[in-house]
Amino acid sequence: MPTPNDSPGPTSRQLLIVDDDAVFAGVLARVIGRRGFDVTVVHDAASALALAASSPIAYAVVDLKLPDSSGLRLIRQLKSMWPGARIVLLTGYGSIATTVDAIKLGAVYYLTKPVNADEVIGALHRDDVSEEPAATTQPLSVNRLEWEHINRILAETNGNVSASARLLGMHRRTLQRKLGKHPVSR
Repeated sequence: MPTPNDSPGPTSRQLLIVDDDAVFAGVLARVIGRRGFDVTVVHDAASALALAASSPIAYAVVDLKLPDSSGLRLIRQLKSMWPGARIVLLTGYGSIATTVDAIKLGAVYYLTKPVNADEVIGALHRDDVSEEPAATTQPLSVNRLEWEHINRILAETNGNVSASARLLGMHRRTLQRKLGKHPVSR
């Protein structure tokens, strides 16, 4: 069984895609596979961790919302197993707080779906892994600020909607309705 000391070499093309959307993950895997990567797709965190325990991970693309865990938690676990792994976090809903958390946990970048293979490969090969998202010159709208705050609280509670609702002082169903909506534009 490999260990982190057996880290994949700089020319390794092992890519792990962790996304519960089987269609999206399959299409992304085929397109990236045609570009020379050896792609493996799993649909939950437990499968990703089992795979990472048995074979080296050079690159990973991780969805934020997984059926059995948070993508942020999975980043932390993968980085502890394979410190040299280059990980990109994907999500359907962008949030500054989640972006910053992903970068702090070791992700090299954060992409909001829909994405294409060029964007993913570009993000995996970024040179400056500490680069923060660019600040906007326009102030955020009140609705966007609310969305950012909700996502920061959700990240702090590891995605626990009930705990987040208590911290936000709102009913759980109200929070679930807000989360079901698409994020507001800046």
